[in-house]
Amino acid sequence: MSNEELTHVNNKGEVRMVDVMPKPDTERTAIAEGFIAMAPATLALISEGKAAKGDVLACARVAGVMAAKQTATLIPMCHPLNITKVQVDCMPVGAGERPDGRVGIHIMTTCGVTGKTGIEMEALTAASVACLTVYDMCKAVDRGMEIMDVRLVRKEGGKSGLWQRV
Repeated sequence: MSNEELTHVNNKGEVRMVDVMPKPDTERTAIAEGFIAMAPATLALISEGKAAKGDVLACARVAGVMAAKQTATLIPMCHPLNITKVQVDCMPVGAGERPDGRVGIHIMTTCGVTGKTGIEMEALTAASVACLTVYDMCKAVDRGMEIMDVRLVRKEGGKSGLWQRV
């Protein structure tokens, strides 16, 4: 891939924030996901509301929303966006529900904006931080938890239109 194809790199190979001023405002949405695998006993604590630090999934949802709103302060070349929607869903995954047999929490995030640039990084940041929050709230009982499968699922809007993971 050449530097001309990397929008955050100029022709000298230097990083830069892309100028989006000439682009029209369009509605844009992005969906991302992540999974935090854990011991079955940890999942039971979360599902039964018995985690020592409180409601793990409620805290993860709030953390994901807050993270989406802070993405531009965390990722150097991201534009600050006037986000219009952030939704974070946390779904317990029990034994036999995943092909790999792992149990844990599946996080799905949806972010929306009407603007000049995409919102994929906000959705990915929300999913990552929601998973990290689950880890933080349960690490006292399960330090072996593993955050995995953080990825973009779908994005639409803007010049490139629809992209969906197959």
